[in-house]
Amino acid sequence: MMLVIPDLLDRATTAQLRAALATAPWQDGRATAGYIARGQKRNQQLAPDSALAQTLGRQILDALSQQPLFISFALPLKTLSPMFNRYHGGGEYGLHIDNALRIDPISGERIRTDISTTVFLNDPDDYDGGELIIQDSYGSQQVKLPAGHAVVYPGSSLHQVTPVTRGERLASFFWSQSMIQDDSLRSTLFELDQSIQQLALRDENLAEVTRLTGVYHNLLRRFGDV
Repeated sequence: MMLVIPDLLDRATTAQLRAALATAPWQDGRATAGYIARGQKRNQQLAPDSALAQTLGRQILDALSQQPLFISFALPLKTLSPMFNRYHGGGEYGLHIDNALRIDPISGERIRTDISTTVFLNDPDDYDGGELIIQDSYGSQQVKLPAGHAVVYPGSSLHQVTPVTRGERLASFFWSQSMIQDDSLRSTLFELDQSIQQLALRDENLAEVTRLTGVYHNLLRRFGDV
């Protein structure tokens, strides 16, 4: 299941991030790819442990912590420090699956990559190509979002970034370990939570909302990893 979060970052914040990245010390993105994926990857990244990546990453995590939709969808237990990449001049990342485990460059903590998140930092008109193609249970999804929008999807998904043939594509990306490892169960809990929230908008549904909320939390108790 895939989720789009509109306006995770406002226009002023994305403009600020782009300005900071304009003079960033970009490095070959293959340094953080696994053995197989390395041959598929042609982009640039900030060093994950650099002061600039840490500063910009904190802004994104602060915005994410205020997004109830992300929390409901991902049920995050841990989130890796955000990373930043740039595609231009035909840069691409072929079809791949992310490593199941990653080490946070700041804390040194090992994180299971249940959930992938990409935050687009410039607008689709700024570049040609650069679509994020995600293959999930609903088929192949093509994603190219406005600046500040985010897409969240299972880390187990096959995905790719198509060649950027004009301009440059800037994004932040990171992974979260969910309290619920199973993608299907996590999707079911998200749908249940969203339904409860809709029912709660009407006072006459109080009894049903109370019972369903109990079901939701009992499922978290039964299957949650904390």
